[in-house]
Amino acid sequence: MIALLQRVSEAAVHVNGLEVGAIRTGLLALVAVERHDSEKEADRLLERVLAYRIFPDSEGRMNLDVRQAGGGLLLVPQFTLAANTRKGNRPSFTGAAEPAEGQRLFEYMAGRARGLMSDLATGRFGADMKVSLVNDGPVTFWLQVPPAT
Repeated sequence: MIALLQRVSEAAVHVNGLEVGAIRTGLLALVAVERHDSEKEADRLLERVLAYRIFPDSEGRMNLDVRQAGGGLLLVPQFTLAANTRKGNRPSFTGAAEPAEGQRLFEYMAGRARGLMSDLATGRFGADMKVSLVNDGPVTFWLQVPPAT
């Protein structure tokens, strides 16, 4: 599984002009499920997302995780992160999970996050989403938990 993390001062997701999820200060995590991923990879990726220390402490150093910083988490499904872009001018999505499996594991991850975060919002799997954010820093990181295969 893959997560593109962005530290934000605000972020929101709209579907058909309606806001379906929003947070203030926190993390926007764009999430892709890869072929052969399981609950094991979802659990490990969520653990890494929540523990990643990218928020400033009292000395301005990146030493706090999102919960220590009192931030929210916005999870947005984005299968295009699993694209193979190594050759040619058109991405290949053969590494992405099938849609039903991708949705199942994304929703599994979101369900687990709900039990761990007081401020959690999500995008909508398979929808044409409009994501807006104010990247704080900018601070952006790529996390990947490879499938066991």
